[in-house]
Amino acid sequence: MAKDFKEDVLSRRTFAIISHPDAGKTTLTEKLLLFGGAIRDAGTVKGKKTGKFATSDWMEIEKQRGISVTSSVMQFEYQNRRVNILDTPGHQDFSEDTYRTLTAVDSAVMIIDSAKGIEEQTLKLFKVCRMRGIPIFTFINKLDREGRVPLELLAELEEVMGIESYPMNWPIGMGKEFLGIYDRFYNRIEQFRVDEEKRYVTLNDNGEIEGPHPLKDSGLYEQTLEEIMLLNEAGNEFSREKIETGELTPVFFGSALTNFGVQTFLETYLQFAPSPQARNSTEGKIDPLTEEFSGFIFKIQANMNPAHRDRIAFLRICSGKFERGMTVNIPRLGKQMKLAQSTQFMADDRSTVDEAVSGDIIGLYDSGTYQIGDTLTVGKNQFQYEKLPQFTPELFVRVTAKNVMKQKHFHKGIEQLVQEGAIQLFRNVRTEEYLLGAVGQLQFEVFEHRMKNEYNVEVIMERLGSKITRWVENDEVSESLSAARSILVNDRYGKKAFLFENDFALRWFQDKNPEIKLYNPMDDYQ
Repeated sequence: MAKDFKEDVLSRRTFAIISHPDAGKTTLTEKLLLFGGAIRDAGTVKGKKTGKFATSDWMEIEKQRGISVTSSVMQFEYQNRRVNILDTPGHQDFSEDTYRTLTAVDSAVMIIDSAKGIEEQTLKLFKVCRMRGIPIFTFINKLDREGRVPLELLAELEEVMGIESYPMNWPIGMGKEFLGIYDRFYNRIEQFRVDEEKRYVTLNDNGEIEGPHPLKDSGLYEQTLEEIMLLNEAGNEFSREKIETGELTPVFFGSALTNFGVQTFLETYLQFAPSPQARNSTEGKIDPLTEEFSGFIFKIQANMNPAHRDRIAFLRICSGKFERGMTVNIPRLGKQMKLAQSTQFMADDRSTVDEAVSGDIIGLYDSGTYQIGDTLTVGKNQFQYEKLPQFTPELFVRVTAKNVMKQKHFHKGIEQLVQEGAIQLFRNVRTEEYLLGAVGQLQFEVFEHRMKNEYNVEVIMERLGSKITRWVENDEVSESLSAARSILVNDRYGKKAFLFENDFALRWFQDKNPEIKLYNPMDDYQ
């Protein structure tokens, strides 16, 4: 094995940032990019008034609303590490995109708002990480504002999440009285809002400031020492092994907005975050240091460059080395393909990539060949990586083009946007009408916005409300069973499914038709 290939792979750190909306996820991403030298000026999400937008929020609707609705990929070098950040949408309507993104990372950074504590979406995404055994690093944000007592936040983290925690540092005050953080790991104090040369204060062997210092004049210093003593005596022990198995989360305090504690977090994270991990496949675990190339598509995004109407398939490289122009197998199709066009990312800013290794995320230009979940291999290898979660849509609309003269654009837009996986397309077997299904209402709003702005097609969407979707196991079912409360549809792959009005309608159907086996694809991921 070539030494430089092995070193390249072991230098990779690929992680997703997860949180509830407004906890500061995109802001933290921007500051990490700043330290990585990837950008010169960090824009905040709420950039509507200044005209300065977050690098990771590249889509027009994201800039208008100040929210992230797609997973962005950003790469940079820092301290001899190659960092791949996947910034995920926090809004629950886009959790499917986030769930799939979590299959492509080796660790996760969880951001918690110090004033709000554990929020619903954070808990959901945390559970997915735990289920997959992904190591989790916690950043408790917004210490420059008044928040909850740190010990209380720590207790909630352990009780609600069911995970041990180890504070790598500890806040000295908060809000207007926020003085900095006591760094347990580096045995120093990092001061807030001081000149750079005064920023770090070294502590003695007892963990205290030696000699006179202005910090000692504050009662908050003594209070912090007492809390540190409590953590040392009654808190969890630091364990690298438990971090790697996702049983213990290192906790960092800071303020992403004021860029405080972010560099310390990044440098410590890079020491303990795992390098690329082995992935399960139909032929067992695939070692990332295996020299034969393989990877899987976890996301497809249309129109990242609206001028060219392009579509990009996001590939997680799981083993070996990618080289532009190489020929790969697509086992699902039983065919080969040459990877002539490839790219690496800084949100929507892209550059051609000629080589990449295990752990990297690259983009492949897609003319409609790939599906989410596709495995790519080389040589005689025809194995496939684990299936990715396909959410069961809960909300439905009937969709038509406002102008019948724009049917061609309408069909092209639907075909391309549906391939991204955020919305699902169905056709009523009786009427041939197009129905769209999604896990949240915001998905439909994004779809409508993008059809108008990217395909110049205005659509009419008629709400059908919530439905329970169940697929037919063997696809053999009579069209006569389609009724108002159990609509029979074909999905975009031609597989049959029923859209049931409610639980009662589902149970009634199953009682009347026991020979028809129904299934929910999400059952595999519960």
